[in-house]
Amino acid sequence: MKLAKLNGKAEIFHSIQGEGKNIGKPSIFVRTSLCNLHCRWCDTDYTWNWEGTPFTHDYDSLPGYKKYKKSEYIEELELTDIISILKDIPCKNLVLTGGEPLLQQTELSELMAALRKLDSGYWFETETNGTIIPNAKFDAFINQYNVSPKLSNSNNPQKIREKEEAYRFFSKNEKAVFKFVIATDEDLDEVKRLISDYSINSQKVYLMPEGTTREKLNAKQQWLIEECKTLGTNYTDRLHIHIYGNKRGV
Repeated sequence: MKLAKLNGKAEIFHSIQGEGKNIGKPSIFVRTSLCNLHCRWCDTDYTWNWEGTPFTHDYDSLPGYKKYKKSEYIEELELTDIISILKDIPCKNLVLTGGEPLLQQTELSELMAALRKLDSGYWFETETNGTIIPNAKFDAFINQYNVSPKLSNSNNPQKIREKEEAYRFFSKNEKAVFKFVIATDEDLDEVKRLISDYSINSQKVYLMPEGTTREKLNAKQQWLIEECKTLGTNYTDRLHIHIYGNKRGV
């Protein structure tokens, strides 16, 4: 399995869920590498922004920022190695994140199957950008889909970020909740269209302010909460940013 690498090893860590429906819940995060999108504001760009690719990023203007050498930011682990790490962590809520985890459904299905054999109490969430339809085996193990579709502010063309069949699969799936990153009124208008076009239950929608600092999140907080009240959606913050700052592995 291809995992993101942090401090020379696979990025697997015990923290709390910082966003969405289960915000504040102690969780283990397994961060997969690779993604099929390339969001300009992505805070995990070390999973896809490889040397030689043409993608632009907001960090391009930062002194010293450069694209990542693929071989240095991917850790390939066997199933047994991952299980060995997870068994020593006193937590059964596992969040598969990325990157885009659904690019590795076969490997992740095998991981979930093995963990359930060890302990039937494991709960599995997966983060996904909502462009890939899960296969039947993967879907059977997952308890919750945290679907985070990308808007035009991500700089991904609509034809690759908005897949109609995938949207309809998740909008009908009882295990799916939706999370949208909001920065402007234009973003809200786009979310309203998506909710309408794909018949998404507004009670399953979480709107989250865009920002990688406490100050940026707080600046949008009151405005976005009022919009949630009007639309009948949920508000979610980025709790991990308030607690730890914009850091990896926490």
